[in-house]
Amino acid sequence: MSRRLFVSLCSALLLALSTEVNLAADLSVEQIRDRLRAASASALADLSGKDLSDLDLSGIDFRHARLQGTNLFASKLVNCDFRGTDLRSANLNGAWLMGADFSRADLSGASLLSVVVLGGQVKKMPIFTGARMSGVKMIADLPGADLAGADLRDARIGVNIKNQGMGQMRTDLSNANLSGVNFAGADVSRSLMTFANLRNSNLRGANFSLVKLAGSDLTGADVTDADFTEADLQGVNLRGVVGLDKARGLDRAQNFDKALR
Repeated sequence: MSRRLFVSLCSALLLALSTEVNLAADLSVEQIRDRLRAASASALADLSGKDLSDLDLSGIDFRHARLQGTNLFASKLVNCDFRGTDLRSANLNGAWLMGADFSRADLSGASLLSVVVLGGQVKKMPIFTGARMSGVKMIADLPGADLAGADLRDARIGVNIKNQGMGQMRTDLSNANLSGVNFAGADVSRSLMTFANLRNSNLRGANFSLVKLAGSDLTGADVTDADFTEADLQGVNLRGVVGLDKARGLDRAQNFDKALR
C-alpha cells in the first residue's frame, strides 16, 4: 500500500470517527442554546439524562437548565455558568472546567473524575462555593480553588488503591478555600491539602489518612472520629479544634508533634 493511500485511508477513518462522536450527542450545541434561550427561572430547559458528551459548550449560561443525570463526559464547559443548577448524578468525567462557576449548584452523586482545569487560555479555577456535593466522586487538580461552605458529606475524593490507573492520581486541594466545608463521612485519603483553609469545617468521621495537610489551618474545625493515620500534620493549626481527643490515628500521624496546639 502506498504512503499516499495509507494517509488517505487514515484521514477518512478519523473523519468517520469524528462524525460518529459528534452524532453521539442527543442535541447539537445550537439546539441546546435554543432551548436555553426559551427557558426561564419558572420554566427550566429540561436536559436531564441527555447525552451532551464531547461538545464545546464553553461560555453557556445553564442557570435555567435542569441537568440531572446528564452525560457531559469530556465536554468543554469553560466559563460556563452553573450557579444553582441541578446537576445531581451528572457525569462530568474528563470535562473541561476552567472558569466554570458551580456556586450553590447541586452536584450530589455526580462524578468528576480526571476533570481538566489546567491548560488553555483560561487560567481560572472552577468555583464550588456553597455547592451541594454529597456523595460526589472526584479526582481533580484544584489548587487554590474556592469550595467555601460546600457540602461534601460522604464524598469520595480519596485514591482508590485497588485501581492501578487511578492509583497514580490524587486530588490536589493545596491552598484551597475549604472553610466551612462539610466533609462528614467523606473519604479524602491520600489527597494533597497543604496550606488549605479548613477553618470551621466539619470533618466528623472523615478519612484523612495519608493526607498531606502540612501548613493547613483547622481552627474551629470539628475532627470528632476523623482518621488522621499517617497524615502529615507539620505546622497544621489545631488551635480551637473540636473533638481532637476523639480523633483517630493521631498516634500514627506524621509530625503531630510539630502541629500548632
